[in-house]
Amino acid sequence: MRAQSRLDVIQRSVVREMARFGQRFTVEGSVVRGPGTTAVAVREHPGEGGGSGHVDLGFAFDVGRADGPVVWDCTAGLGRTEEERLESAVRMWATTTAAAVVELQEGRGTHGDHVRPALLPGWQAVQGPAAVFGFDSERLSEWLAGHQLLPELAGALAPELSSGCAEPAVTGVKLFLGGRAGEDVAEVRVNGEVSEPASAALRALGWPRGERLCWARLFVLLVPEGRPAGELPPAAVGAAGDAGVTGPAVVASPAARLGVLARWRRARAGR
Repeated sequence: MRAQSRLDVIQRSVVREMARFGQRFTVEGSVVRGPGTTAVAVREHPGEGGGSGHVDLGFAFDVGRADGPVVWDCTAGLGRTEEERLESAVRMWATTTAAAVVELQEGRGTHGDHVRPALLPGWQAVQGPAAVFGFDSERLSEWLAGHQLLPELAGALAPELSSGCAEPAVTGVKLFLGGRAGEDVAEVRVNGEVSEPASAALRALGWPRGERLCWARLFVLLVPEGRPAGELPPAAVGAAGDAGVTGPAVVASPAARLGVLARWRRARAGR
C-alpha cells in the first residue's frame, strides 16, 4: 500500500473512532482536526517494513502552539490485509488512548477512571479501558478488572517522572503485557520511552499466563496537580471543574465506576 493510501485509511479510521465519543473530527491535510484546538497527527512508524499495521498517532491539545502538549502512542492491529491491520490499530488506540484523552477532557468517569496513587505525590491520573486480545482472554480480562495497575507500579514509575517547573502538561504511560507461560512480555513506556524498572515491576505482578497467546494494552495520562489553568491543555481546562485537574483528584464512585473490563466489553460490542 502506498504512503498516501495508508494515510487515507488511518485518517478515515480516526474520524470514525472519534465520532464514537461524540467528537467531530475532519481531515485537513496531514492532520485530523477536532473540536477547538485539538487534532490527531499521523507519523510514519520507523522500520515498519511495509504492511506491518503499526501506526504512530499523536493527540495534540493545542495544535496552534509549537510547544503545545502532544500525547504520542504507537499501536498495532490485526487483520488479513494491510488496510484491516491499520483500521484495527486505530481501533486499539481509540479503545485505550483516545478514551483516556476524552475522559481527561470531559471528566465524567464515562471513558476512564480518575486515580491519585499515594506513591506518585503531586500527580493525578486518568486510566482508559484495557484492550485484551488473543486466545482465552477471559482470565486476563477478569484479572485486570480486579486490579488497578498504576498504584502497583507507582513506586517504579516515580523516578521516571519529571519534577518541578520542568513537568510536562501531560505525561503518557503505556502498559503492554501478555504472551503465554514461559514467553511472556511486559513493557511500560513513559512518553514513548521504555521504563526498565516499571517494566520489571509489571512482569513481577501475578497476571495469569496461559498456554495460548493473549495480550493486553492500557494507557494512562498523568497530569501534575496544582498546575495553573493557563498551562493545562485547553480541552482539559474546560473540564477542570469536573475532572479535578486544578484541585483534588476525582475518583469515580463505585456506582459510576465501570472498570476496565466493563468498558472493554462495551467498546468491543460497539465495534
